[in-house]
Amino acid sequence: MAAAKEYPTDRIRNVAVLGHGGCGKTSLVDSLCFTAGTSSKRGDVDQGHALTMTTPEEAAHGISIQCTPAYAAWEGHKVNLLDTPGFLDFTHEAKAAVRVADAALVVVGSTTGVEVGTERVWEYCEDRGLPRILFVSMMDKDHADFDRTFQDIKEHLTDKAIPVEIPIGQGPDFHGIINLFSERAHQYKAGTETGEYEETDVPEELAAKFEEWETELQETLATTDENLLEKYLEGGHISREEAIEAMALAVARGELVPVFCGSSVHSYGMRALLKKIVELFPSPDQTGGEIAQRVGVDQEVTVGSHDDQPFSALVFKTTTEPHVGELSYFRIFSGSVANGADVINAESGDHEKLNHLSVPLGKERLEVPRLHAGDIGVVAKLKHTHTNTTLSDPSRPIHIESIDFPAPDISVAIRGESRNDEDKLGEVLSKLHEEDPAFHSEFNGELHQTIARGVGELHLEVQFERMKRKFNVSIVTEQPRIAYRETITAPAEGHARFKKQSGGRGQFGDAHVRFRPRQRGEGYNFIDSIKGGVIPGKFVPSVDRGIQEASQNGILAGYPLVDFEAEVFDGSYHSVDSSDIAFKITGSLAFQEIMPKCRPVLLEPIMDVQVTTPEEYMGDVMGDINQRRGKVMGMDSQKGRATIKAQIPEAELYRYAASLRAMTQGRAHHARAFAAYEPVPEHLAPKIVEERKKEKEMAAAH
Repeated sequence: MAAAKEYPTDRIRNVAVLGHGGCGKTSLVDSLCFTAGTSSKRGDVDQGHALTMTTPEEAAHGISIQCTPAYAAWEGHKVNLLDTPGFLDFTHEAKAAVRVADAALVVVGSTTGVEVGTERVWEYCEDRGLPRILFVSMMDKDHADFDRTFQDIKEHLTDKAIPVEIPIGQGPDFHGIINLFSERAHQYKAGTETGEYEETDVPEELAAKFEEWETELQETLATTDENLLEKYLEGGHISREEAIEAMALAVARGELVPVFCGSSVHSYGMRALLKKIVELFPSPDQTGGEIAQRVGVDQEVTVGSHDDQPFSALVFKTTTEPHVGELSYFRIFSGSVANGADVINAESGDHEKLNHLSVPLGKERLEVPRLHAGDIGVVAKLKHTHTNTTLSDPSRPIHIESIDFPAPDISVAIRGESRNDEDKLGEVLSKLHEEDPAFHSEFNGELHQTIARGVGELHLEVQFERMKRKFNVSIVTEQPRIAYRETITAPAEGHARFKKQSGGRGQFGDAHVRFRPRQRGEGYNFIDSIKGGVIPGKFVPSVDRGIQEASQNGILAGYPLVDFEAEVFDGSYHSVDSSDIAFKITGSLAFQEIMPKCRPVLLEPIMDVQVTTPEEYMGDVMGDINQRRGKVMGMDSQKGRATIKAQIPEAELYRYAASLRAMTQGRAHHARAFAAYEPVPEHLAPKIVEERKKEKEMAAAH
């Protein structure tokens, strides 16, 4: 395994590379690393072998599906680049990158402009207050338009954006940039591999445009600093050094977002971008630190990216590789760590040894003797560590704020294709969750189904592909069953007797029982109204147990019967033959004989659903809710986005996430939670009863 160089904290930049799917992030990371010489060969996204496309699933789908680190060494600095997926099903991976980065490089396609994925990751950056640079990609493509893309950025992302480069030509004619800091043109040499250029004066045909944007930049930077403003108002010119310093401070404060442009395929603009990442983005020790919680002590501590503090790191990614085992990727938030160091898993208290300490470069891992505060590393074969684990110096176990992964919004029932697959399923699902905390699964004992939950259909599809490739387990998917309930709508009473004589001691129980409906959600209640000991007190609880057990199988379709009251008010017993079991059976018989008179009905689970959508799709979303038998409970609107609160039957929400994305071009999302049970409409109940009957017949046949 190759060795890597050590970099001190002030020479490190941690950058999340973010944007909509297909905007060119993975090609950009590949080109930056190749231009820097960190990567020895240029990759190709279309061929599935770009530097940060590391899994067969990524090659097969032609997209990034996980956060993958690489780095570019530039002018004595190490730029850690966290490539992220842009497809909406995998934006939880972008959240992981944003959590451990100190800045973000947001990529916008020159032909497509700002898209839904761009807006989503921009919100993630806003939430964490990350400094940002914008890069307009694929300037060499047909229909590339820098000015139109910039206006799109101003309209949909931020009015703080300002170009610091303008293109020379665009589309197939793109062959250079004008750097507004140096006020020089970079004319790229065709056919070079790493974007070499000739520095020239600004082309005459672009002189007016250059002057317009250069003036804009000078005026904007002047407003960020009193001394610069005074100099500018007195007719002075802000030098490159002053401009870079002022821009770096403005970027760190979130006041300005510089806009760059280029072409990853030709490496045009890569050198300038690397230089500006180093100059404009903060090093880890300039970011203000993290609030952490001492383990076992009610005390918060601030940890900063300095070597003289005790070690702490957050594991932001876990994956497994054949012949290697589990790989844990981590960001150091304080202290430094040497190869072979003993650290502690703060959550479990287990000790881990960091052997073969390495830095990640796509698929490669380059061993390093020590990693300094703020750096990103990877180690193999940790036994008790998974994504979101905090690793600490044993002398100060702490918990660092975890990655806030989104809740799943899609569910599917799964079962093993064969008995062997079924036997392995539970263990394998647990391992998949450890690798990807946004993937959840559980066995639902009531439904007799294993339910897998994810952030989208493609997210689940990829997890099942991984399951087959890594663990050789194949599954079949099904629609999740609905946990219906039954209840009663009218009171009724009756008499049940259990008498059995089969030689020797017999069995005898006799009870008069009255059933009444209760309000929704009030549950079950039992009343003992026996007078004069007609049923001995010791047997009355057995009647109660018999009724409760029978209620679990309902009366209409075999679903649990809820929200009712049972009152035992009369009966008789036999001094020898009566027993607990006899009266328990009597209670069960009473339930079965009397309940049909109580006008039983089916109940279905109703979900509270909150949809957040751009206002232009509000009518479509509400119309769809109505078609799903939903009720709109309220609406709120701000900044062009509407939040619709509704209640929708769970039975109508299968694949709702996919439908919602389709009708809103991927711009809406939803959350759901259980609200209550309500009666199933009369015209639907017979179909549900019939389907339940078939389920039971099939289960009995197997």
